[in-house]
Order: sequence, then C-alpha cells, then structure tokens
Amino acid sequence: MARECWVDLSHGRTRYFESGDGPPVLLLHGAGITEGGDSWAWNWDAIGKVGRVIAPDFLGWGPGDRFDREYSFAYLTDFVRELQDALGISKSHVIGHSMGGWVAALFAYESPNRVEKLVLVANGGMAARTLPGLAHFRPPSLDDLETLWARRLPQGRGDPRRLAIRDLAKVTPQAVAAYEKILRHMNDPAHRERYLLFRRLPHIQAPTLILWGRQDSVNALELGEEEARLLPHARLVVLEGGHGLPIEQPETFNRLVCDFLTAE
Repeated sequence: MARECWVDLSHGRTRYFESGDGPPVLLLHGAGITEGGDSWAWNWDAIGKVGRVIAPDFLGWGPGDRFDREYSFAYLTDFVRELQDALGISKSHVIGHSMGGWVAALFAYESPNRVEKLVLVANGGMAARTLPGLAHFRPPSLDDLETLWARRLPQGRGDPRRLAIRDLAKVTPQAVAAYEKILRHMNDPAHRERYLLFRRLPHIQAPTLILWGRQDSVNALELGEEEARLLPHARLVVLEGGHGLPIEQPETFNRLVCDFLTAE
C-alpha cells in the first residue's frame, strides 16, 4: 500500500504517494479536476515491486498549496525537475497519462539526462485541438462523477458511488479557481501550438513504451501511431479499451510497464 507523503517545493507543500523500493519511477496524472497522485492507486503497488514509485499531485492539483499564477506547460514541466531535486533523485523512469504524458515528453526533451525510460499513455500532446470537456468546463456533480467511474472501472472492480463521493470532496472553490487558471493556459491555441510534441519527439532518446486504447474517444489511435513514428526508440502497444487504460486495464497495464522497466 502506498504511503501518503509531503514535500516542500518553491510554491509550498505538495502531496505525493510512495510505494516500493529500487529505481525511482515517477507517475504523472492527467488533467481532470479530480485527478491526482491517487489516480494511480490501481498501479502503484504492482509497479512498486520493480521500483520506488512516486506519484505526485501536479502543481495546482490535490490538497497541497496552490500557485497564485497562471499554470503553464513550462511550470508543470519544471515542477517535475523540482520534485526530483527535492527528493534527491538525479534520474528516474517517467510514466505519464494523458496530460501527464504530454508533460513527461516535454520533460524528456528538455532534460534528457534526468530520464531513464519513458512510458507515454494516451499522450495529450499530440492533439492541437482543445478537448470539449476542458473548453466548456463546469464543476462536476456527484452524478457526473459516479457516471465517469462506472464507465472507467472494470466490471465488479470498485464502487463508483464511493469513488464519486471521494472525488467530489476535491472540488473545492480553491481547486476550481486553480483549475480555471490551468485551463486558460491549456485552451489557448497559441500555447497548445507552441508546446505540441511533433518537433520535439525525434530528439527524445529515452527508450519509450507507448500505450494506447483502441477505443480511445479522447485522443484517437492515429495520434499514438504518429507518436511511435516520430520517436526514435519507441514501441507502440495497442490495448482494447478507452482513454483510461491504467484503471480500465490495470493488470495488463501493470504487466507491460513492469516488463518494460525491467528489460535490459
């Protein structure tokens, strides 16, 4: 079971979850307002058998201190560097889902000496268009969250209502205010265009595993195929499922990731 931990960074206290021992493995979550380090609860124990898992709440997410500025891609990427520094990590594996995959790839491009292996899951940095759910954001209701969890969870795995109640507690006025700052930056077409990954991917040298859901309705599979063509040391694995593979297909996801991280 992962331990809830805290670290002091330049913006204040940040929460992260830690499990296992060995080579450090950073897990970077997606962009939904209720996302956070705990989004990896279906994965951290399994991956913790092959490394020291560290699953932070991104700058602007979770119960930690907020940042009284616009949350840019540059800030989010530098957050990963600062977290490594604060935890005494010079180099790590990095696994990112959706927005976390976008930040992970930016990080690998900017700081190649800090990345051992890279896992990109339904990477959000391949799509120029803004997602409708982000462009027209409204705070979710309990019913919205229950519907989301019912769609995500494998049959008979977890209680959508209980998880929805847990997540609704994250939707505080402070969280909404921070999230709106994040969305203002991410929804700006000029920002999205500037930070798209196409020109950066050919320069990333880290061995990379790309995981994509065949039925992903958020980021189409064609984007994953293009990502695999652009990355020089990448392998694409397509799974049956949608956008949330770490939760939808936890056993398969965990096995593929552990095999990749431990391969010579």
